[in-house]
Amino acid sequence: MDHVEKHVADQAAKAWDASAVISPLNIILLSAVLYTVYALFRPSPSPTLPREPPATVFRTYTPHTLLPFSGENNSPVYLAVRGRVFDVSRGRNFYGPGGPYSNFAGRDASRGLACGSFDEDMLTKDLDGPLDKLENLDADQIEALQGWEQRFLEKYEVVGKLVSVADYQAETGKSA
Repeated sequence: MDHVEKHVADQAAKAWDASAVISPLNIILLSAVLYTVYALFRPSPSPTLPREPPATVFRTYTPHTLLPFSGENNSPVYLAVRGRVFDVSRGRNFYGPGGPYSNFAGRDASRGLACGSFDEDMLTKDLDGPLDKLENLDADQIEALQGWEQRFLEKYEVVGKLVSVADYQAETGKSA
């Protein structure tokens, strides 16, 4: 027993040796422990919700009041199909300025979509006159128009209805 007691006493009497504690492995382990403690107790950033787009009020448009919504000067891009006005701003590359369907922006696109034509003569020229009733379309053109309308309903928000100037004045008693 004396031998054990002597050995323990010798070990206790030895000066503390810092080189035995400060080794590369101990430094790595200490760093890992400190990082883990920091990660557990650090304040988490407050969650940020995505910004909602501004609310769009459903309103009644005439050909005149729809015309400014052609995407020029960063305005929204609207177009009408069979009396429904759609906000197609998300498809600005197609319907906005320079896009393949840009002539439909701010206009009633019904006849052009039904006929598969982008010609200017497919658009209503008299903005004060009655809306195009689409009376002389054949069955294939009506089917094509219904397909476009369905696609717009699935993809874009309806923001209003399109009426003629005369119907608007009759509804509201105001001029367009």
